[in-house]
Amino acid sequence: MTAPLTGPAFGSYSADEVGWLLKDLSHVDLEADVAVRERRIQSGEAHYAETLPIEYQPDAEYRELFEKVLQDSSIRLARAVGTVTDLVLAERGRDVTLVSLARAGTPVGVLMRRWARDVHGLTLPHYAVSIVRDRGIDAVALDYLARHRDSKNVVFVDGWTGKGAIARELSQALAEYREAGGAEFDDDLAVLADPGHCVRTFGTRDDFLIASACLNSTVSGLVSRTVLNDTLIGPGDFHGAKFYAHLAGEDVSNHLLDSVSASFGDVREHVPGDVEDLLRSDRTPTWDGWKSVEAVREQYGISSVNFVKPGVGETTRVLLRRVPWRVLVRDLDAPEHAHIRLLAAARAVPVEEVPGLAYSCMGLIKDVT
Repeated sequence: MTAPLTGPAFGSYSADEVGWLLKDLSHVDLEADVAVRERRIQSGEAHYAETLPIEYQPDAEYRELFEKVLQDSSIRLARAVGTVTDLVLAERGRDVTLVSLARAGTPVGVLMRRWARDVHGLTLPHYAVSIVRDRGIDAVALDYLARHRDSKNVVFVDGWTGKGAIARELSQALAEYREAGGAEFDDDLAVLADPGHCVRTFGTRDDFLIASACLNSTVSGLVSRTVLNDTLIGPGDFHGAKFYAHLAGEDVSNHLLDSVSASFGDVREHVPGDVEDLLRSDRTPTWDGWKSVEAVREQYGISSVNFVKPGVGETTRVLLRRVPWRVLVRDLDAPEHAHIRLLAAARAVPVEEVPGLAYSCMGLIKDVT
């Protein structure tokens, strides 16, 4: 069975921080124009995971804004990292294996691993695997994990929840894997932020900006989105991804990790109280986020919930790599939306204030069919 890919041969994270359970497709030309790609996806001609978008490279003004966002949010991010990590350790034990959902989950998995090491002296294994909406999680990667780790101790990690599509995909895929004779994995997804109320293990339920959402591969170890394409991925292969080594000069992946890690000391005394509060609270998912997405879909006459992307992180993604139609915000002048206003202006996308919006913002994808 193929060994995990590690940096510096694949990705810019060090080898001890994460092992990517992926097939290296760096040599394959998979990028397509955003508008062309969007039309093919929406028409059903192609699945989004079969190709890659051309990665948006921000200008100097946007990169400066990212730096400000990172400095302003590092302490809040560190506290959420500490809270979700200690919640996992309290409920799942200290012998867990972190498995992040590539790629948005991977910086979070690295940070959780660092917290466990720096605060508790633990060395947690950490892998990154692919999950694809409507196609499930990489079963070959699950086979690898079951062979090398105790599957019951695996904790799946992601950055945030939007409407909860990936949380649902994970639960369904793990159940199907088990029913097909595979090992049993716990589907309790751990995330930094759960504004959609879709999971029970989280650092916060506030819809706040996680700095790693502001960019693409240059905050995610220079690794592309994952690829599932029958012409490239055989029955025994992991899902694929590319290493964008040529973007090394723009890479801020480790800068982000180091900035947040440097704030661990500032929040260490607050985390135990946060965890106690969570352990005593009712964290049962209510899926309130999904209900609000359905309401927006109906109000704006949108054909599919897949065209409604709720939350700061998902809205940012829409502007970075989809064809956006408009952005809805609860507060037109919210400081944490400065990067969204900048991206929207650059792409001539209207930003509409909707007081009482369930999330701080939502990105609506244009129907191009």
